[in-house]
Amino acid sequence: MTNTTEVENLWSIEEAAAFLRKSKGTLYQWRHRRVGPPSHRVGRHVLYDPAEVRAWVRRCS
Repeated sequence: MTNTTEVENLWSIEEAAAFLRKSKGTLYQWRHRRVGPPSHRVGRHVLYDPAEVRAWVRRCS
């Protein structure tokens, strides 16, 4: 995640929650318990790589 284009393509927690049809609170709980899709902290923001989220969904199916 070194260039601006890659960072712009990351999902916010709201976007990831909408894709997964879960609440932001659920994603925060999963992150805390380390059971959800991989997330990345960039400054004070929690961001998700869409490819990693989709791969996590496939592994859980």
